[in-house]
Amino acid sequence: MPKAMFKAVVCRELGPPETLRLETFDSQPLKHGEVRVAVRAAGINFPDILMAAGQYQLKPDLPFTPGMESGGDVVEIAGEAGGVKVGDRVIVKLRHGGYASEVVIEPSQLSPLPSTFDYAQGATFLAAHGTAWHALHDRAQIKPGETLLVHGAGGGVGLAAVELGKIAGANVIAAASSEEKLAIAKVRGADHGALYSREPFRDAVKRITGGRGADVVFDPVGGAIFEESQRCIAYGARILVVGFTGGVGLARTNLILIKGASVLGVRAGEAVRREPALAEARFADLTKLAEARRIAPNISHRLPLENVAEAMRLLIDRKAIGRVALMVD
Repeated sequence: MPKAMFKAVVCRELGPPETLRLETFDSQPLKHGEVRVAVRAAGINFPDILMAAGQYQLKPDLPFTPGMESGGDVVEIAGEAGGVKVGDRVIVKLRHGGYASEVVIEPSQLSPLPSTFDYAQGATFLAAHGTAWHALHDRAQIKPGETLLVHGAGGGVGLAAVELGKIAGANVIAAASSEEKLAIAKVRGADHGALYSREPFRDAVKRITGGRGADVVFDPVGGAIFEESQRCIAYGARILVVGFTGGVGLARTNLILIKGASVLGVRAGEAVRREPALAEARFADLTKLAEARRIAPNISHRLPLENVAEAMRLLIDRKAIGRVALMVD
C-alpha cells in the first residue's frame, strides 16, 4: 500500500513570496487527541506575507509553512476529540501551517464551517471578520448612530469592518483607492465613500459629518493614513490601529489630547490567547450572522496552492478586493 503523502508551501529562507516552494512530505501518524484535516482551501493574510519576510512579530523557526487559516474536512481522529467527528466541515485556526493539503492539529483549533459557506469562504472568514469584530466591539465599543471611518475598505479586513459596522448601527464611511472597491464596500453596507485620489479623505469626512468628524477610525493601513486620520476625528474618538501595511505612522499627541481621543491597538488573536473567553461571544455572533447570510468574505481571487507567490502579490499590489484564497486539489 503506497505511503500517504501531502503537499505544503515551505519557507526555507526569509524573503519575498517568490522564495516560497511547494514540497511533498510523508503524512505522519497521529498522536492521541490529534485530528487530521484534509485542507480544501487556505486564506491569504498580510501577516503570512510579513512572516515569510521576517517582518512580523511572530518569527517561527525555519523552515516553516505559512498560513493562519484554512477550511477542510476532518478525515482522521486519534482518541477523544471533544465532539469533533470524521466528515465534519471545519475552519482551522493556526498561527502558521495552513498552506498545505493537510494539517494535524488539536480539536481546540477547529470551528464548524458555517453551512452557508464554501471552503474558500470558511478559509477566509475568521481572521478578517474576527479582527473587525474584536476591533469594533471589544476595543472601540461602537454604538448605534456613531460615524465609523474604515480605511482600506476594499481589503478583506476593511470590508469586514464595513459589514459589521453597518450591522452595529454605525454611519459607515468607506475609504478606498478605487471606484471598484468603493462600489463593493457600498454593496456591503457603506453609507458613504471617500476615494483617496479624488479628495483628501479628511476633507471628505468633515464634509460628510458636517465638520464633526468620525467617532471611530478603523485603520489597517497606518503611515500617512494614520497621521491624517487624527485631523478628522470627533471629540472622544477611538482610533483603531489594526495594521501598518502603509508604514508606521506617528501619533500627534496635541490632536489626541485636544480631542480627548484614544488610540487602541488591535490584536484579535493575542487578545484571545490572553483571555480565551473573548472568543466565545465573537464566534457566536459571527456564526449567527453568517448563517443568516448577513456577512460573508468577498473573495476576488481563487488560485491553486502552487500559485502562492502570485496570490500574495495580489495583496501586496492591492489588486484584490476582499480576500484571496488558495485552493487545494
